[in-house]
Formats: sequence, C-alpha cells, structure tokens
Amino acid sequence: MIQSHPEVSDSGEFKGFNEARRIMWCYEARARVSERFEETSFLADANVAAVHVDNTTRADRVFLVAFDEAGRQVGVDTLYVDGPNQHLDVASEFDHDFTGMDVVLDSQLDQAISRENGWVVNLKVLREYEPLADRRATQRAVFLVHLQDMMKNGEVRGFLFGRGESDEADAA
Repeated sequence: MIQSHPEVSDSGEFKGFNEARRIMWCYEARARVSERFEETSFLADANVAAVHVDNTTRADRVFLVAFDEAGRQVGVDTLYVDGPNQHLDVASEFDHDFTGMDVVLDSQLDQAISRENGWVVNLKVLREYEPLADRRATQRAVFLVHLQDMMKNGEVRGFLFGRGESDEADAA
C-alpha cells in the first residue's frame, strides 16, 4: 500500500498534532454554538432552560425549540446555515446528557429527545460559557500537545513558562 502522506500516520509519531486537531475541532464547535445562540433570544430569556437543536431534518437550516424547567415548549427559532461553519453539531460540553441536566419524564422536552433528530443544549451551561477563557485555554492546550511532538523530535530541548524578567523589561 502506498501512503501519500506518511507524516500523517497512525504510528503515533505526531500524536500531538492529531490531539491538537481534536482540541481545535471541539473548541470550534463550542464557539460556534455560543455565537449562533447569540443570534437568538434564548440566552437572554431566563425562562428558557434547554433548547432542542434539530440539525438533521434540513441541511440548510437548524430548527430550535426552547423548553422551560418543566420541559414545556416556550419558543421556537430557525437558524439558517449558509456555510459549514454555521452548522450546529453536538458540543458535548453543552449537551444535556454530558452536563447531567434533569429532564422531566413524559414532558415535551422528553418527547423531543426521544425522536433522536438532534441534540439538546443545556442553557445554564451555555450561559456560563466564557469564550475568551475557552480560547486561551485551547491555545495553551494546543501549544502543549505540539510541544510534546517538538521535544520528541529534538526540535525543543528546554523552555520556560510564565513571565520572566526579560518579559517585564520588554513590556516597559
């Protein structure tokens, strides 16, 4: 078998690169959900506890149905998808299953979940999301996994973290 890109193999030679790519995909999904929900009134509405995201019915739009704490429908919205960077794929950090959100049995929300045509955003967690802090944490994580590859290949032998004296002098 001929491998056209030997540098991207499963041998583990560039584990840091593959991990960095996974970290970035997850970050981009979180950021996209946050940005797209800013286009709705759901984040500002304290009555909305969860939003069902139907991202499977149509490729050109995402149907959103808002629910209150009791699982009753309290609103709807549609977000149009003009490009792949607008699609609302699952961001597990906001998903009701991963966040441990309680769902009232036999409620409208429970019924929407049982149809399995999308995913549910826990609005409490999304409201607490800090995009800038997430971006900085993602940058650090990507740097560290790339650093592992560079150390393994001998491209880096030593490094310092934090602000040193030369950093403070350069800032003055």
